[in-house]
Amino acid sequence: MNGVTPRRKTRQVRYGTVAVGGDAPISIQSMSTFRPVHLEKLFDEVTALADAGCEIVRVAVKDRDDIDVLPPICDRSPIPVIADIQFDYELAVAAAGAGVAGLRINPGNIGAGERVARVLESASKSGIAVRVGVNSGSIERDLRELYKQDPGRALFESASRSLEEIEVLGFTNLVFSLKSSDPIATVEANRLFAASCDYPLHIGVTEAGPALSGAARSSVALTLLLSMGIGDTVRVSLSGDPVREVIVAANILSALGLRGDIPRIISCPTCGRSWIDVAGIAEQLERKLMGIRSPISIAVMGCEVNGPGEARDADIGIAGTRGGAVIFRNGKVIGKCSKNCIEKLLGEIGGMVGKKDDCK
Repeated sequence: MNGVTPRRKTRQVRYGTVAVGGDAPISIQSMSTFRPVHLEKLFDEVTALADAGCEIVRVAVKDRDDIDVLPPICDRSPIPVIADIQFDYELAVAAAGAGVAGLRINPGNIGAGERVARVLESASKSGIAVRVGVNSGSIERDLRELYKQDPGRALFESASRSLEEIEVLGFTNLVFSLKSSDPIATVEANRLFAASCDYPLHIGVTEAGPALSGAARSSVALTLLLSMGIGDTVRVSLSGDPVREVIVAANILSALGLRGDIPRIISCPTCGRSWIDVAGIAEQLERKLMGIRSPISIAVMGCEVNGPGEARDADIGIAGTRGGAVIFRNGKVIGKCSKNCIEKLLGEIGGMVGKKDDCK
């Protein structure tokens, strides 16, 4: 795609069934808002994330109670589960043997030396990858002054120290992430790290903010990095419902031409001419269809002015009319409806992508 640099060549690791790096597609991640001890709530949320197109999910492990329920969670989860461990290296050791597809640790707070070695030994025995997460809140004391002056460089230096320590131990099944709440610092840190080694990178902006402003901040960093060919798996960190994270990430990858298998929802901004609830319909379609792997484009237009004429390039769409709506394909009306319009549209979409059950 014009304007996007060919993707950086990295080694490849695996989180269960999902490959990261190398020639694997850039994967979409999120994190559950529930702890493992809230098993059913967590499982329902993970299922919703997977349905929305999430391909890897992270869960926070806070204590031994969480460890005890990791095996059934990993067994039931439709997507690979990564255990996120902070501070307590013994929890990371235990999680590695509980069936998770990977670990996420932060050497800045989990401890160095023997503690990291124990975690890596357990990961090696279980054959799982470890993501080393470096962020602005865990910068080493001697780098804090540099962070004030050059936060991107400080994050890079911190990650480089962790890499040197781990490579001495002979463990290479690694993914790195360098994150700040500052998009530009995040870009600079990842740019420096990408130029220094070939480990895959998990990219995103940490603590990006609430839905709208967080999506904007995340889009800045992700678009810049991905356009440079940097990034092997992504997470958009937003406060609230994590399904939104997946939708934003999927649309960034689709817009940049980096994932051609993600549905595209086209919708008008609405005005006084609109006959239907464009925003509501578009959001419903987004949640139902982002998990479908198809390049299909779907238009939602409020009136005859915007559709199907202006949306003739869409594969299929719906446009409001007095008393209902019309459904069209490639600019040509194929049906009319006065009720159950979304269900009828989803039925048509299901037939086109060959997954009728997934579109209900």
